[in-house]
Amino acid sequence: MPVTDLLIRNAKEYPDEIALIELNPTMEETRKLSFKDYDLVQQTEVRPFRHEISWRVFNEKSNRVANMLIKRGIGKDDKVAILMFNCLEWLPIYFGVLKSGAVAVPFNFRYTADEIAYCADLADVDVIFFGPEFTNRIETNLAAIGNKRTLIYVGDGCPDFAEDYLDIVSDFPSTEPGVPLTDDDYAAIYFSSGTTGFPKAILHKHRSLIQAAEMEAVHHKTTHEDCFLCIPPLYHTGAKFHWMGSLWTGSRAVLLKGTKPDIILKAVSDEHCTIVWLLVPWVQDILDALDNGTLKLSDYQLDQWRLMHIGAQPVPPSLIRHWKEYFPNHLYDTNYGLSESTGPGCVHLGLENINKVGAIGIPGYRWECSIKDEDGKDVPQGEVGELCVKGPGVMTCYYKNPKATEEVLKDGWLYTGDMAKQDEDGFYYLVDRKKDVIVSGGENIYPVEIENFLMEYPKVDDVAVIGLPDKRLGEITGAVIKLKEGVECNEDEINRYCMTLPRYKRPKKIIFADVPRNATGKIEKPLLRKTYGVERLVESEYKS
Repeated sequence: MPVTDLLIRNAKEYPDEIALIELNPTMEETRKLSFKDYDLVQQTEVRPFRHEISWRVFNEKSNRVANMLIKRGIGKDDKVAILMFNCLEWLPIYFGVLKSGAVAVPFNFRYTADEIAYCADLADVDVIFFGPEFTNRIETNLAAIGNKRTLIYVGDGCPDFAEDYLDIVSDFPSTEPGVPLTDDDYAAIYFSSGTTGFPKAILHKHRSLIQAAEMEAVHHKTTHEDCFLCIPPLYHTGAKFHWMGSLWTGSRAVLLKGTKPDIILKAVSDEHCTIVWLLVPWVQDILDALDNGTLKLSDYQLDQWRLMHIGAQPVPPSLIRHWKEYFPNHLYDTNYGLSESTGPGCVHLGLENINKVGAIGIPGYRWECSIKDEDGKDVPQGEVGELCVKGPGVMTCYYKNPKATEEVLKDGWLYTGDMAKQDEDGFYYLVDRKKDVIVSGGENIYPVEIENFLMEYPKVDDVAVIGLPDKRLGEITGAVIKLKEGVECNEDEINRYCMTLPRYKRPKKIIFADVPRNATGKIEKPLLRKTYGVERLVESEYKS
């Protein structure tokens, strides 16, 4: 069945029960960030608020969006993008797109103006829903982004180059649009990248989404009485498909704005959250605050919190051992996946396997795993090879990229690009990443993109970008730079040059040294890691 049927069912069975809560529990000072920071682009005042919608209202909002799109000629296999921060409108718009028969295309909110235009062209996007935080980015590249596309603004103060969301949807009926859908219809495009940093459009059918919803509920034993705390952005397959466990069971979810330790624990306490998905930096921050006494568990009601799980980057086993010292009764799980496998869960540790922390786990619900050599043959147990997965959540293809599709989809198996091994108990462990993507705070950073940028600086002769271990973020970006002969340059000068990069892409450590290359001209990154004593944390990982 299509995933939209779950929303229709919940609206019928639990019409007046809370579906979603948008929560901002703090007051922040008015602030202004520059356009180059790519986080906020205008002066913004953030005030405390709590808003909620029921399953009935959720469904009605989606129906209005669907009916509006259909009236405008948007239907089966058309593409509609969503470029918004987490809010109560995000998921209703997403499901409205699906109910119209169109394909939902979530955009990473870190995209630059050029990246927005590139991805919109790549995915053949017809309509873009966007929030106020992205007005400047779109306006600076309006010719490319708005070319032959409808731009719909979701927020106050609609710019003159877009249409106002509330104005255009309010006149449409909240009844079901009646577009026939099956699990074999196309549903969504998510973006990923290889080591070059150029996004690939990952096409999924409703079958993938319904698999993600059921799998999440099975893995974490989600019930109708649970409450899921969602902090990461909904464009991310991890956040979206972890939330779908709530969709499967008709249970509540909280969209929390804020990642400080006290904000997280207050939300868990006030909203009686039972399942919380955290990233490594947030876990580390909570532990640091508990260790130094600035956070006290006795100030919060946390008895109902039964499960903490982590994904999106490597998870040090020592972190979980430390967590269990403060939360001995918590269940724990970690999930491995990639957007090509509908996000997290094709491999997962399992609630009962805390003794195997360090492994990424065993095959997830309805998934198969295999470790293969370069010829596609299974390697003996205990030997290293490429991790491959097979199941109902595998992507249909890379949209408009058959060559790339053929490289990763072979005989029904999805080749993940990660090197792994299996122990005698059947648990999988990552050994290294075949691709040199750096995962920092759950975000993928692509070295070649930064290397190309640094090579434009006139004093730079050669450069290699690698991941360096970091206690809080998992990894930080390190740039090994070889200067041109006879020039002088220091770290401050390079950092000033990198200010034009989005903040998360800026190198956090600069090393002036030779860049080793092999006979074919490729950078010898394993040698660089060995040279600088880098022991990459690859015990557990979920890749976007």
